[in-house]
Amino acid sequence: MNIPFLDNWLKRREPGPVPSPLAEALDRDPEGVGELLAECELLRARADRSGVALDDTPRSLQELDQLPPRWRDDPEELPWVGNDAGLYLGTVIVRNVPGARWHVWPDSGPVVRLASGREIQVVEAGLDWAMTGSPELSQVYAEASEH
Repeated sequence: MNIPFLDNWLKRREPGPVPSPLAEALDRDPEGVGELLAECELLRARADRSGVALDDTPRSLQELDQLPPRWRDDPEELPWVGNDAGLYLGTVIVRNVPGARWHVWPDSGPVVRLASGREIQVVEAGLDWAMTGSPELSQVYAEASEH
């Protein structure tokens, strides 16, 4: 049975992918969102207390990899440090690997898309690093810079 008004009503009810506010902001102002993602205040404060300068270079990732993981002693701080580590990793990749840029899928957080089209789940990598120390942030960067 074909009822035109019912077809239109059903189409309105079927939600498609709704862009997240972060994805919409990234489309409008990629540099501004990149700066926001680069803040990583908790990680920067931790690194500064340990004498590590986070200057958005691959060398700073190597220095982060050498920090004693004291954040693992605090289950409330651990995921925040991991999130910041992932965003910082993404920042270093975007600022140093030609063609790399931030991308946000409608139903997930930010990822880094390389010129080759490969996507790096930087927040996931940062959380793994914060919890277990592996993969090292500098290793993820090295793999990204090869593509």
